[in-house]
Order: sequence, then structure tokens, then C-alpha cells
Amino acid sequence: MLYRPGPGEIEPAAKLAAVRLVEALGTWPAGQSGREAAAARLVALGVSESLAVQLADASGSLAPSADAAVVRVIDAQYGGILSDTASVLVVCDQPTLAGSAVHHGGTTVDVRLSRDSGGWAVTALHPAAPGPAKALGPAARDVLAQSRIELPPASVADIRSGAVHDSVLRAMLQLAGSYRLSVSVVRSGHPLDVFGTDRPSDHPLGRAFDVWRIDGRPVVDPSTSRSLITGFMRAGAAAGSYNVGGPVQLAGGATANQFFSDDTHHDHVHVGFSS
Repeated sequence: MLYRPGPGEIEPAAKLAAVRLVEALGTWPAGQSGREAAAARLVALGVSESLAVQLADASGSLAPSADAAVVRVIDAQYGGILSDTASVLVVCDQPTLAGSAVHHGGTTVDVRLSRDSGGWAVTALHPAAPGPAKALGPAARDVLAQSRIELPPASVADIRSGAVHDSVLRAMLQLAGSYRLSVSVVRSGHPLDVFGTDRPSDHPLGRAFDVWRIDGRPVVDPSTSRSLITGFMRAGAAAGSYNVGGPVQLAGGATANQFFSDDTHHDHVHVGFSS
């Protein structure tokens, strides 16, 4: 089923533009793999030929070696949104077929967009690159084995890479004692800097994670209980986070800026750590 933005979205057209491009790049029938075929699929979406070639060249982990593939979008969340530019993180599964063998993969793509009088248009792609797997510590093993923590493929690979701090892993485990949490992004596939600034984000440093759904309820959905979201945000702070962001501005943090809210965090809860 193709992704469609649900109720409560701030800029549904931005998410839809990002997702449709990722779906077109990462989905192909047998005999249609490769750069030229990928660029042609983007041209069919209305992308200029020169930009289509650039985006196909930048598709990285979205273009694994396979005879056929299909992108199934798990979530699309903001990596940042301003008046005329945006980052949409497209989190996806991507089953592929090589001969008769099916491989269950997936990635996360940081899609950059700009807006003009014609609406939102994709300008660049930054697919996740989690790095090779390493020997796992006990906290990482426990997170991967915890059924109450739902992790997309890129986040699983992040944890297997050994680049995620134990503070993040321990907080996930603590939160899973009270909630079912659906993680969207941990490290790879997130902007390197806080969007619109030159300040490094905690995500690429392995010191943060985002949650798009709590107990099966999407954060962005206006029918999701605000008390469920605020309770989760406070639980994130209690788990050691110095920087908890979400769709609700909370008071009473241990520091003046422990809790924050803005348009970027309208659709997820961010839980960040200083070490």
C-alpha cells in the first residue's frame, strides 16, 4: 500500500513529494534495475532529466544490487522544516529479489526539498550509511531482542554497527518497561546538523533516537492522547535525556531547555543524550 500522510500533518505535500520519489527510486520490476532505469522513473514523476540523473547517482543504500525491489514506507518524519526548505526522513523496508532468493532489507533516506510557487520539490538525497556490524555489547543485544522496541532496518544496522551510545540503549530499554515504542531514526539517515543551523545533531553521534509511534498510536495523529505523549516525554527525561522534544511544550524540566517543541517535532518525540 502506498504511503499517504495522515491527519495532523503540518506540510503533507512535502512528505508526499519525498515519499513518492523514494518509492520510485527504490522500487523496480525484474529487468529495470540500474542508474538509467532509476533516472527514467524519476523523469516520469516530472523531475528534470539532469536532476533525475543526480538523484539516481545519490541513491546509495536505496539501490541495492538486486533483480527487483519494492519500497514499503514505514514512516515519513521531519528532519527539519522551515518556510521554504525541508528535510523529510523516509523510513522504509525494502524487500529485494536476486534470482529466486528474497532478501529483507531497508534503509532511511534524508530527502531535502525546497518550496516555490509550484509547491515542494526534491533537491537532494542522503541515504543512510550505518557502517559494518561489530560485536555487540549486552545493552545492544537486549534492545535487539526486546519485542516492545520496534526498530526499522537502518536503526537495527546502527545498533549492530556499535556506534550507538549505551545511554541511548539503556533509555530504550527503560522506556520499553512502560511503553511499546516504534523508533523511526537512531543515527544514520538523519541530518548531520540540526536543520537550518550549523550545530551538530546528537543523532549522527549515536546519542539520540526518535519515536514516531507510542503504544501503536502515531505521535502526529491528533486523536492520539496528549497525556500519552507528554507522559512518554517525561519518561524520556527520567531515563536520562537532557533534551526531549515533541509536539507539546512541557514545563518543569531539570534545566530550562530540557523540553522543547517546534514544527519539526510535531510528528515524533526526540530523546537526546549528552554522552
